[in-house]
Amino acid sequence: FKKTYPKMIGSAIVVHFMKYFWGESFLLMPEMQRILQLLEGNYGLLLKENLQKNIATKIKKIEKAVGIERIKILLDILEQMSISKQYLEITSSFDSDAGYEDNNTIERIFTYSFKHYLEPITLAEIAFHVNMSIPTFCRFFKRNVKKSYFDFLKALRIGHACKLLRESNENILDICYNSGYNSWAHFSKQFKSVKEMTPNEYRKQFKNRYQ
Repeated sequence: FKKTYPKMIGSAIVVHFMKYFWGESFLLMPEMQRILQLLEGNYGLLLKENLQKNIATKIKKIEKAVGIERIKILLDILEQMSISKQYLEITSSFDSDAGYEDNNTIERIFTYSFKHYLEPITLAEIAFHVNMSIPTFCRFFKRNVKKSYFDFLKALRIGHACKLLRESNENILDICYNSGYNSWAHFSKQFKSVKEMTPNEYRKQFKNRYQ
Protein backbone atom coordinates (compact mmCIF):
# COMPACT_ATOMS: atom_id res chain seq x y z
CA PHE A 1 0.00 0.00 0.00
CA LYS A 2 2.83 2.40 0.80
CA LYS A 3 4.12 2.18 -2.78
CA THR A 4 0.64 2.43 -4.28
CA TYR A 5 -0.49 5.29 -2.02
CA PRO A 6 2.72 7.12 -0.99
CA LYS A 7 0.82 10.01 0.64
CA MET A 8 -1.33 7.76 2.82
CA ILE A 9 -0.98 8.45 6.55
CA GLY A 10 -1.81 5.74 9.06
CA SER A 11 -3.07 6.13 12.61
CA ALA A 12 -3.93 3.88 15.53
CA ILE A 13 -5.90 4.00 18.78
CA VAL A 14 -4.31 1.98 21.59
CA VAL A 15 -6.22 1.06 24.76
CA HIS A 16 -3.98 0.30 27.74
CA PHE A 17 -5.31 -1.11 31.01
CA MET A 18 -3.99 -3.13 33.94
CA LYS A 19 -5.38 -6.65 34.20
CA TYR A 20 -6.62 -6.13 37.78
CA PHE A 21 -7.39 -2.41 37.66
CA TRP A 22 -10.91 -3.17 38.96
CA GLY A 23 -9.58 -5.47 41.70
CA GLU A 24 -8.64 -9.15 41.49
CA SER A 25 -11.88 -10.30 43.18
CA PHE A 26 -13.94 -8.74 40.38
CA LEU A 27 -12.42 -11.05 37.76
CA LEU A 28 -13.07 -14.06 40.01
CA MET A 29 -16.83 -13.56 39.86
CA PRO A 30 -18.63 -16.35 37.92
CA GLU A 31 -19.96 -13.80 35.42
CA MET A 32 -16.38 -12.81 34.56
CA GLN A 33 -15.07 -16.33 33.87
CA ARG A 34 -14.88 -15.96 30.10
CA ILE A 35 -13.17 -12.56 30.30
CA LEU A 36 -10.66 -13.93 32.83
CA GLN A 37 -9.85 -16.81 30.46
CA LEU A 38 -9.36 -14.32 27.63
CA LEU A 39 -6.94 -12.23 29.68
CA GLU A 40 -5.12 -15.27 31.08
CA GLY A 41 -4.51 -16.51 27.53
CA ASN A 42 -2.09 -13.61 26.94
CA TYR A 43 -2.40 -14.02 23.15
CA GLY A 44 -1.93 -11.64 20.26
CA LEU A 45 -5.22 -11.71 18.34
CA LEU A 46 -6.20 -10.59 14.85
CA LEU A 47 -9.96 -9.90 14.90
CA LYS A 48 -12.01 -10.92 11.86
CA GLU A 49 -15.34 -10.34 10.15
CA ASN A 50 -18.14 -8.75 12.21
CA LEU A 51 -16.12 -8.87 15.44
CA GLN A 52 -13.43 -6.69 13.88
CA LYS A 53 -15.96 -4.06 12.81
CA ASN A 54 -17.84 -4.05 16.12
CA ILE A 55 -14.74 -3.78 18.28
CA ALA A 56 -13.24 -1.05 16.09
CA THR A 57 -16.43 1.01 16.50
CA LYS A 58 -16.41 0.57 20.29
CA ILE A 59 -12.72 1.46 20.60
CA LYS A 60 -13.45 4.74 18.82
CA LYS A 61 -16.23 5.36 21.35
CA ILE A 62 -13.79 4.83 24.24
CA GLU A 63 -11.62 7.62 22.87
CA LYS A 64 -14.49 10.12 23.27
CA ALA A 65 -16.19 8.65 26.36
CA VAL A 66 -15.63 10.02 29.86
CA GLY A 67 -15.97 8.68 33.38
CA ILE A 68 -17.48 5.28 34.06
CA GLU A 69 -18.76 5.11 30.46
CA ARG A 70 -15.21 4.24 29.35
CA ILE A 71 -15.15 1.26 31.75
CA LYS A 72 -18.54 0.06 30.54
CA ILE A 73 -17.42 0.12 26.91
CA LEU A 74 -14.17 -1.69 27.77
CA LEU A 75 -16.11 -4.42 29.57
CA ASP A 76 -18.44 -4.74 26.58
CA ILE A 77 -15.41 -5.13 24.27
CA LEU A 78 -13.86 -7.83 26.45
CA GLU A 79 -17.19 -9.64 26.74
CA GLN A 80 -17.67 -9.71 22.96
CA MET A 81 -14.14 -10.97 22.40
CA SER A 82 -14.48 -13.64 25.10
CA ILE A 83 -17.55 -15.26 23.53
CA SER A 84 -16.54 -14.91 19.86
CA LYS A 85 -14.47 -17.20 17.64
CA GLN A 86 -13.99 -14.58 14.92
CA TYR A 87 -10.30 -14.06 15.51
CA LEU A 88 -6.95 -15.50 14.54
CA GLU A 89 -4.22 -16.12 17.10
CA ILE A 90 -1.21 -14.40 15.54
CA THR A 91 0.99 -15.36 18.47
CA SER A 92 0.90 -18.11 21.03
CA SER A 93 1.12 -17.21 24.69
CA PHE A 94 3.73 -14.57 25.46
CA ASP A 95 6.48 -15.31 27.96
CA SER A 96 4.95 -13.74 31.05
CA ASP A 97 8.30 -14.07 32.87
CA ALA A 98 10.02 -11.82 30.36
CA GLY A 99 11.55 -8.75 31.94
CA TYR A 100 10.91 -5.13 31.07
CA GLU A 101 13.78 -5.03 28.57
CA ASP A 102 12.52 -8.12 26.71
CA ASN A 103 8.94 -6.82 26.63
CA ASN A 104 10.16 -3.49 25.32
CA THR A 105 12.07 -5.31 22.56
CA ILE A 106 9.01 -7.37 21.64
CA GLU A 107 6.95 -4.18 21.44
CA ARG A 108 9.53 -2.60 19.12
CA ILE A 109 9.46 -5.69 16.88
CA PHE A 110 5.66 -5.68 16.72
CA THR A 111 5.44 -1.94 16.08
CA TYR A 112 7.93 -2.14 13.21
CA SER A 113 6.23 -5.24 11.78
CA PHE A 114 2.72 -3.75 11.84
CA LYS A 115 4.03 -0.69 10.00
CA HIS A 116 5.95 -2.62 7.33
CA TYR A 117 4.39 -6.09 6.96
CA LEU A 118 3.06 -5.25 3.47
CA GLU A 119 6.63 -4.58 2.36
CA PRO A 120 9.52 -7.04 2.05
CA ILE A 121 11.13 -7.54 5.49
CA THR A 122 14.33 -9.55 5.86
CA LEU A 123 15.65 -11.13 9.04
CA ALA A 124 18.71 -8.91 8.73
CA GLU A 125 16.48 -5.82 8.64
CA ILE A 126 14.32 -6.66 11.66
CA ALA A 127 17.28 -7.99 13.66
CA PHE A 128 19.20 -4.77 12.99
CA HIS A 129 16.15 -2.76 14.14
CA VAL A 130 16.47 -4.27 17.64
CA ASN A 131 20.29 -4.44 17.65
CA MET A 132 20.58 -8.22 17.46
CA SER A 133 22.36 -10.70 15.25
CA ILE A 134 20.08 -12.84 13.08
CA PRO A 135 20.57 -16.05 15.13
CA THR A 136 20.00 -14.17 18.42
CA PHE A 137 16.89 -12.50 17.04
CA CYS A 138 15.43 -15.81 15.81
CA ARG A 139 15.99 -17.48 19.19
CA PHE A 140 14.59 -14.46 21.06
CA PHE A 141 11.44 -14.23 18.93
CA LYS A 142 10.76 -17.97 19.02
CA ARG A 143 11.22 -18.09 22.80
CA ASN A 144 8.87 -15.17 23.49
CA VAL A 145 6.24 -15.47 20.75
CA LYS A 146 6.32 -19.27 20.33
CA LYS A 147 6.57 -19.15 16.54
CA SER A 148 9.10 -18.05 13.94
CA TYR A 149 9.17 -14.45 12.75
CA PHE A 150 8.19 -15.47 9.23
CA ASP A 151 5.21 -17.45 10.53
CA PHE A 152 4.19 -14.30 12.40
CA LEU A 153 4.51 -12.22 9.21
CA LYS A 154 2.56 -14.85 7.30
CA ALA A 155 -0.36 -14.56 9.73
CA LEU A 156 -0.40 -10.76 9.36
CA ARG A 157 -0.28 -10.85 5.57
CA ILE A 158 -2.85 -13.62 5.14
CA GLY A 159 -5.13 -11.85 7.62
CA HIS A 160 -4.86 -8.72 5.48
CA ALA A 161 -5.56 -10.72 2.32
CA CYS A 162 -8.67 -12.23 3.94
CA LYS A 163 -9.95 -8.75 4.74
CA LEU A 164 -9.51 -7.69 1.10
CA LEU A 165 -11.17 -10.87 -0.15
CA ARG A 166 -14.18 -10.25 2.11
CA GLU A 167 -14.56 -6.52 1.77
CA SER A 168 -13.51 -5.70 -1.78
CA ASN A 169 -14.00 -6.89 -5.34
CA GLU A 170 -10.31 -6.62 -6.14
CA ASN A 171 -8.83 -9.16 -8.50
CA ILE A 172 -7.29 -11.97 -6.43
CA LEU A 173 -3.92 -11.53 -8.14
CA ASP A 174 -3.93 -7.84 -7.14
CA ILE A 175 -4.78 -8.88 -3.58
CA CYS A 176 -1.75 -11.16 -3.64
CA TYR A 177 0.53 -8.23 -4.52
CA ASN A 178 -1.24 -5.84 -2.11
CA SER A 179 -0.72 -8.28 0.76
CA GLY A 180 3.07 -8.25 0.68
CA TYR A 181 3.67 -11.08 -1.81
CA ASN A 182 5.56 -10.93 -5.09
CA SER A 183 4.68 -14.46 -6.22
CA TRP A 184 1.20 -15.88 -6.79
CA ALA A 185 2.46 -19.44 -6.17
CA HIS A 186 3.97 -18.46 -2.82
CA PHE A 187 0.88 -16.49 -1.78
CA SER A 188 -1.48 -19.32 -2.74
CA LYS A 189 0.60 -21.89 -0.86
CA GLN A 190 0.80 -19.77 2.28
CA PHE A 191 -2.89 -18.85 2.16
CA LYS A 192 -3.86 -22.51 1.96
CA SER A 193 -1.53 -23.42 4.84
CA VAL A 194 -3.34 -20.90 7.08
CA LYS A 195 -6.97 -21.11 5.87
CA GLU A 196 -6.97 -24.70 4.50
CA MET A 197 -8.57 -23.49 1.27
CA THR A 198 -7.61 -21.40 -1.75
CA PRO A 199 -8.15 -17.61 -1.83
CA ASN A 200 -10.95 -18.09 -4.39
CA GLU A 201 -12.66 -20.70 -2.22
CA TYR A 202 -12.38 -18.38 0.78
CA ARG A 203 -13.99 -15.49 -1.09
CA LYS A 204 -16.82 -17.69 -2.40
CA GLN A 205 -17.46 -19.21 1.03
CA PHE A 206 -17.66 -15.83 2.68
CA LYS A 207 -19.87 -14.25 0.03
CA ASN A 208 -22.21 -17.27 -0.06
CA ARG A 209 -22.66 -16.95 3.70
CA TYR A 210 -24.28 -13.54 3.27
CA GLN A 211 -26.36 -14.14 0.15
